[in-house]
Amino acid sequence: MKISYNWLKQFIKIDWAPEQISELLTDLGLEVEGIDTYQSVKGGLEGVVVGEVLTCKKHPNADKLKVTTVNVGGDEPLQIVCGAPNVAAGQKVPVATIGTTLYSPEGESWKIKKGKIRGEESYGMICAEDELGLGQSHDGIMVLDEDLKVGTPCADIFDIENDHVFEIGLTPNRADAMSHLGTARDLKAGLLQKDVNLELITPSVSSFRVDNRMLKMDVDVINKDLAPRYCGVTINGLKVKESPSWLQNRLKAIGLAPINNIVDATNYVLHELGQPLHAFDAVKISGNKVEIKTLKKGTKFVTLDGVERELHEDDLMICDAEKPMCIAGVFGGEHSGVTETTTSIFLESAYFNPVSIRKSAKRHGLNTDASFRFERGIDPNVTEYALKRAALLIQELAGGEITSDIVDIYPNKIEDFQVRLSFDNAKKLIGEEIPRETIKSILTSLEIKVNNVTEAGLGLTVPAYRNDVQREADVIEEVLRVYGYNNIGTTKKLNASISSTSKFDDHKIQNVVSNQLVAQGFYEIMANSLTTTKYIELSEQLKKEHNVSILNHLSTDLGVLRQSLLFSGLEAVSYNINRKQDNLKLFEFGKTYHQYGDTREEFKHLSVFVTGNRSQERWTSTVQKSDFFYLKGTITSILERLGLSRYKVYPVKNDVFNEGVSLSLGKNKLVDFGLVNKRVLKHFGISQNVLFADFNWDNILDMVRHNNIKFKDIPKYPAVRRDFALLLDESVSFEDIDRIASQTEKQLLKDVDLFDVYQGKNLPKGKKSYAVSFTLQDENKTLTDKQIDKIMNKLQANFEKQLGAELR
Repeated sequence: MKISYNWLKQFIKIDWAPEQISELLTDLGLEVEGIDTYQSVKGGLEGVVVGEVLTCKKHPNADKLKVTTVNVGGDEPLQIVCGAPNVAAGQKVPVATIGTTLYSPEGESWKIKKGKIRGEESYGMICAEDELGLGQSHDGIMVLDEDLKVGTPCADIFDIENDHVFEIGLTPNRADAMSHLGTARDLKAGLLQKDVNLELITPSVSSFRVDNRMLKMDVDVINKDLAPRYCGVTINGLKVKESPSWLQNRLKAIGLAPINNIVDATNYVLHELGQPLHAFDAVKISGNKVEIKTLKKGTKFVTLDGVERELHEDDLMICDAEKPMCIAGVFGGEHSGVTETTTSIFLESAYFNPVSIRKSAKRHGLNTDASFRFERGIDPNVTEYALKRAALLIQELAGGEITSDIVDIYPNKIEDFQVRLSFDNAKKLIGEEIPRETIKSILTSLEIKVNNVTEAGLGLTVPAYRNDVQREADVIEEVLRVYGYNNIGTTKKLNASISSTSKFDDHKIQNVVSNQLVAQGFYEIMANSLTTTKYIELSEQLKKEHNVSILNHLSTDLGVLRQSLLFSGLEAVSYNINRKQDNLKLFEFGKTYHQYGDTREEFKHLSVFVTGNRSQERWTSTVQKSDFFYLKGTITSILERLGLSRYKVYPVKNDVFNEGVSLSLGKNKLVDFGLVNKRVLKHFGISQNVLFADFNWDNILDMVRHNNIKFKDIPKYPAVRRDFALLLDESVSFEDIDRIASQTEKQLLKDVDLFDVYQGKNLPKGKKSYAVSFTLQDENKTLTDKQIDKIMNKLQANFEKQLGAELR
């Protein structure tokens, strides 16, 4: 929100520096994020002075140029080459001296320097009005009043506005401060605490009167719950034209473009008092009737920006006898606003239901100055006052007469809030006892009425426009912010409570896994949860009806919440590969979102992506491609670190994988991983293989919490390793060998490992060779050769019987 300092000083006469005001406003909770300067003429005409043309002769080397000598109040006249057709001796003219910076209407700047033009030296520039930013004309130089004194700065002659503009980061609860009046009201209260007692000056409307009753509008509020208060008046005999410079400067200072005197007047009152208004061309109101109501769903309506919109059945509309004219509190219609031909208006001032306005604004993707205020809750008691203020201002700017009584439909008055403040509770919340008289003074300065005073506390009436102050705690907060947070002392004693947290909290387990992956060379990524609907076409596992759609999405590429972490991860992979980063190891903790009938669910996942080489090329090692087994090793190391090693392996049931497996513990799936389907990769423009793992993090957290970790002594007795070279059918997997070995010897067999695989010549067709190691250990004694041979013979027999294996 932008607040003009010059405008603010119309409400409260203060001469503090803008920086001092900024500090005080920030202390009051109206945080000033920056201070900008505004000049109605850019540069402020600095360096431009009144000069008198002493001589004017034709340029010897150019037909359209003239050589002049100009007195600018210095020791000697300046020679200036000028191309204006109207320059003549004896004129008083604006002269930009050497070193002056001028600005074009487009904002470009140039500096006046000494130069030669067609061989003649020139020591300045005689200016036209558009070159100074004082108008649009470039027909010739400006000719000033001959009574002006030579050397007078032009900034002293022309009415140039110099202002400071505060950029205030307004919090949503401070609806009362969304205007210059509201800011001045807070400023007055803050100044009072610094022993500066200034009067708050508000615009007078005592001169408002009805001139005649020739243009009456019938107003009917049908949806009174959506429009608790509605006021209106007609004005006739208007002349629409450009606003005066003072009004234009006020609006330009806060970033608004002037339109015409009628619209500018309503915008001015909006930012002055915080009350949005709207002016309808009275001639365009059919049947001289205004109805405030909702329309049926799907009704077409064209707004001021020329966009045709479909109305919702809950959108509150301002209508005439035949058609809608305006989305109430949000945006006007294309054919009902003020134009150059307007001579009479119906001026509206209302209080609309904040929730209704917010929903309509979001529904149609509109954010206007009016909706910004209505949806936060304005002052319901300023409605008529603001209407009178705007009507008088319009009469001042555009002439005309008030041609109807004010219509004020306010069936159920919005009451002020009654709050009880306990002095003891104030001391407890603030942490320090503030003098009771100071508390009463602060509340009074904030227009909070003290109804009664007791030894225990105060009975208060809070004005309706302070819709954020309805509880005792809210009142205490008001006292504290005006008293000053910086004025509350701190004690030397610090009290703190120690919270008990579980070692199985999500973030702790997440950090354990993250640290492990980072130690293995992985980088963490964070992708947007919003994605495109097109990705559901890449997998039959994803359903359109399961999409959680965004109502007012910024684009179709951000239209739904993601159902899988795969595609956002592949976007990152593609982005890096396209920038010559081919060797990638990435991971992400994130959520997926799903619509199941009337319910919505979200699940947490850990995704892992591997592509390219396992490590950078080094002269001491050969380059190894990342493959399925590398990813599997990464996954098993994570699960083992979390104590989840007794999982079972199943074929993966997901069409995003070319080949892959799924690991489960009981009925709970832990992870799916494998090689991503070429068809999916092609969609992202990826030609190299990408390996992907999708951990069900919710299941993993549940398993970790219920996983019992047992500790035991390191065995004293040595382990023994024996190897088999087994000739097997190609269909036999290492999992079969591991399973049979575990069933054969459950106590002494500690580990089974596959350390070599051979397929090729010298082997029968359809056969392969596995080199398998077996580690045996007794934790209570040293194993003998007899025990070891017995176990190995038993293993060999079972392999031969169940797998048809042969020893090589």
